[in-house]
Order: sequence, then C-alpha cells, then structure tokens
Amino acid sequence: MDDKVLLEVKGLKKYFPARGKGEDGNKRIVKAVDDVSFHILKGETFGLVGESGCGKSTTGRTISRLYDVTDGSILFDGQDLAKMNERELKPFRKRMQTIFQDPYSSLNPGMNVAQLISEPLGIQGFKNKKENREKVLELLEKVGLKPEHADRYPHEFSGGQRQRISIARALSVKPEFIICDEPISALDVSVQAQVVNMLEDLQEEYGLTYLFIAHDLSMVRHISDRIGVMYLGKLVEVAPSDELYDHPAHPYTQALLAAIPVPDPKVRNITAPDGQAEMPSLSSAGTGCKFASRCPFATERCKQEEPKWIEVGPEHFAACHLCEENQ
Repeated sequence: MDDKVLLEVKGLKKYFPARGKGEDGNKRIVKAVDDVSFHILKGETFGLVGESGCGKSTTGRTISRLYDVTDGSILFDGQDLAKMNERELKPFRKRMQTIFQDPYSSLNPGMNVAQLISEPLGIQGFKNKKENREKVLELLEKVGLKPEHADRYPHEFSGGQRQRISIARALSVKPEFIICDEPISALDVSVQAQVVNMLEDLQEEYGLTYLFIAHDLSMVRHISDRIGVMYLGKLVEVAPSDELYDHPAHPYTQALLAAIPVPDPKVRNITAPDGQAEMPSLSSAGTGCKFASRCPFATERCKQEEPKWIEVGPEHFAACHLCEENQ
C-alpha cells in the first residue's frame, strides 16, 4: 500500500423515487446514499459495514456506475466518473471490477466457465481465442479450480466454487480496483475464511485495491485496513480497523460491535445501547442525527441538528454530537 489516493468519493448522493407524497406535499424520495465522502489509497482495503438497507451496496454500485449519480463526484485516479457517459466510462470498466453477493445470479447459466471468464476480455478488445483460453486456465488455477472446470456450467458448482469463478472473471481484465459487494455473505461459514484468504493473496500478488462491503464485522476487521460505518445512507464513523474495534466512538458502531456473537458473554467489553430494533425508513428520516430515534444518549440537539464530521483521534472520524462534546 502506498500514499497515493486511487479513489476519492466526495458528497456522493443516490436518490430513488418512491410512491406517494411526503408531509410537505412533494413526491417522496429514498435517499439511499446521502452525501457520503471517503477515500481509498492504492493497495488498501477499505471496509464498508452497516445493517441491511443502510446503503452500502448502493454506494458500491454507484461508484462503479451501475447506477447513475444523483450528485457528487467519484474521482478515480483523478478522473471524475460521475460525469462520464458510457463511452467515456469504457476504459475505466477495465480498471474497476465488481464481485457480487450472489454468484449464482451474477453468472449466466447458459454460458460455461470459459465463456464467463473470457467474456470481459472480448468486451475489452482481446479477440485472440487461444490466448483468452490460456488466460482462463491460468485464472482458474489462481482461484483454486481445475482446468477441467472450464467447460462446465454454473449449476454444476457449489456456492463457494461459483464465487471463485466470479473472482476469476473480475480478475480477467487485470483491474486495479475491485468492489467486493458482500462476496462471502451467501457462502457457508467454512468457506468464507478460504475466500477471504484468497482475496488477500490475490491482492498482494496483483497489487489490488479493494472496497470490501459486508455486514460481518469480524470478517471485515480481518481483511480491512480502514473501515467506514454506514447508517441510513450516511457515513457515521471512519477509522483504522483496530482503532474502530478497540475504541468505537459512535453509539451505532458500539451497538454493531456489541451485537457480534461471542461464545462467552463475560468476554464482552461493550454494552449494547437500548433502542428500537429496526431502522427508520430511508424516505422518512427527518432533520438532525438519523440515529437519534434509536440512540440511548440522544438529546434535543441530536433531534434538531445534524452532527458535523469531527476527528476524534488520529485518522479516526465520527459524526456525533456526543463525540464533539467529549473533545
């Protein structure tokens, strides 16, 4: 990892229209990603965590421009992807790839493994079938599969093997940056560690940079250099991996860490905040801190005023009035 910023996201917003009208009479919108900013250094793994529905996968898909950008900028190696059309994006598609959560849904069942892995090569202009076949066999070996698997179809593999095929496909065009969108959540627990270890080995070999999206906080700590915590479309905390786990600043981060199952309850260092069990709707969140309705430490200020992004420690940032008052 070096100090060069490969990806910088500034004020990213992705809104979706919703049915009906809001209290102000205007058409309702879902603020899936609402003014999110962070950066990822070259060779780094940046983890993005939060509950289901918090907007982390939408953030990844917007960065890769699978979704159009409502507002903000996505600076990849200094170039703003947010303002590019599909023709302008094509060279960057080669440099930026995605591994999706469900490998069965993301693999065309009518194509065999060789076709699946070589398809991105054809799109990017690599037309030599012999060379592409050799590349496929090389990648299969890299991800722990065998040459004879090249002529089989997705339904003939286990979930873990299908995800390995997805990883090989992502690697086929030699990308610099890979968005890992919950790549292990659909896999058996016994396979998850194998896939994560393989991703780390591939990162070291190819000099890859990862955005690793997940809700399994223990696994995210293992693979990530820094971690961002999302809640209702906003980042609420960013810190180096060990710092976040050892000294969580935001009450929501504390709640997430306290929810991690442990064999012995006496081992827990953090008490889970009380509060509502479910997140409010993304379309109903009003003014103030979005976590206020669930936070046991919330004050009137929290309900009225949105917290500012402050530095609570070296490279450790949080958006919380409580953190600001304790400075």
